Amino acid sequence: MAAHVEVVSTDLRRVKVKVTPGTHLVDVLGEACKKLNLKSDKYELKHKQKLVDLTGPFRTSGLGPGAKLELVHKSKSASVVSIALDINGRRYTKKLPSDMTLWKVMRQFESTETGLNITGRAVPVGTNTGQLYYEAPVVNIMGREYSAMEDLQKTLSQCGISSGSIALRVSFRLSERTLSDAMQEISKYLTDVEPEQPRPERNEESAVAPALAAEEQKTEDVSMDETPAPEAIPQPGAEAAVPAPPKDAGTAAPTDVDGPAAPTADPLQPTGVFSAPTSSTPAAARSHEDDSVYEPTIAHAQLRQQHLQQQSQNTRLKSDAELAAEAAEEAAKLAAITKVEVKIRFPDQTSAVWTVTPDQTGAFLYQAVRGVMAHPAQPFKLILPGPKTVIREDDRKLIAGYRLKGREMLHLLWDDSVAAAARREPFLKGSVASRAREVVVPEIPQGSTDEEEEEGGAAAGPSRPAQLERGKGGGSGLDPDAMKKKLGKFLGLRKK
Repeated sequence: MAAHVEVVSTDLRRVKVKVTPGTHLVDVLGEACKKLNLKSDKYELKHKQKLVDLTGPFRTSGLGPGAKLELVHKSKSASVVSIALDINGRRYTKKLPSDMTLWKVMRQFESTETGLNITGRAVPVGTNTGQLYYEAPVVNIMGREYSAMEDLQKTLSQCGISSGSIALRVSFRLSERTLSDAMQEISKYLTDVEPEQPRPERNEESAVAPALAAEEQKTEDVSMDETPAPEAIPQPGAEAAVPAPPKDAGTAAPTDVDGPAAPTADPLQPTGVFSAPTSSTPAAARSHEDDSVYEPTIAHAQLRQQHLQQQSQNTRLKSDAELAAEAAEEAAKLAAITKVEVKIRFPDQTSAVWTVTPDQTGAFLYQAVRGVMAHPAQPFKLILPGPKTVIREDDRKLIAGYRLKGREMLHLLWDDSVAAAARREPFLKGSVASRAREVVVPEIPQGSTDEEEEEGGAAAGPSRPAQLERGKGGGSGLDPDAMKKKLGKFLGLRKK
């Protein structure tokens, strides 16, 4: 059943837009702006002083036939939108500005999620040729699909997403174009529509080039007599064969966590090997600190108050130029790094240290680890702590690709297929384990007493207990008990 709504512009002009139950409100906005000769990306709709959600259809909006909608100016600054990208049942979340296009949203998720490929997918077609055909991404927003490149160049705001959170469901549709032709068309289109906009990655052609190279390599590997499985989707980030170590890696003067070690001529050899701890109790649990160290002071309360004040202030989103400058600065810092010390902790709590250079890759690190394993044929993976980023066994650079800096700790995890018997055996082979030494944890001295402070003089500076004592009320004119009671009220503490 067809109906209509009335849209009133800021200069009180009125237009009527026909709607059906399935008409999306973002189309209502676009049709009204077209009749009023206005740009739809600069306006939004209000109904009874409330913003209208433009992502859904008319039947779920709560509007009735003949409803009056106000056309109001949209804020010039982009707002933050919480995006949940749903791909084949797996969900990835990220907060992005509302002026980012759907294509750039997908590229943003690709650049931060390891092994995720959205814009460069392909499947082999044909039993003899093994030719790869492009799988185009299709973005579904509240039942509406965006698949053409013109649609994917719409910003989140133009799709009706200006604030809050939204789920983007991405599926893939097999096209009639080969991967090579599709990548060339996409890069040419992006160059034409954005000729003057600076991008951190020079252009989208450089972004899709690695995917194209990987897929072409897989084309050569497709057997002429083998029929590929329909669900087999080659991924650009898939694990490749272990390449030989780079010849120009050079010899670095490695330094382990406890001090300098003798340089090694072979970069595959670890610069330091450490044995497992002899005690089952962690070293941090064996250290004892005075209880007064954990008592809050006036300085702690003031610092907490400053943090709360800073968080309550509105902050402006960074512009594209500022984001590009930050990306360039980060890239320059990574390019200036000449070596990084990587310590890998093994399942039996032994560990080893390697010094890697900017030219070395994840495949090099896997080959180096297999060189010290007692069972090098057993599969494993290397994981960075925190978000649990997996170091892939491919040609991705360790420093530039994974942003390794200074000293990094990696954890080695066995693959699920490794037998329990192999897991219980020592990880390091005998020749390497014989060089292992115990990790020496430096002892942190306890805070000096007031008598030591007086003997050391003013040049030595106040000790930690003395600072705490002054923070408890020594310099404020209140006795410690009164100050502690006042501080408890400020922190919301109550005695039970």
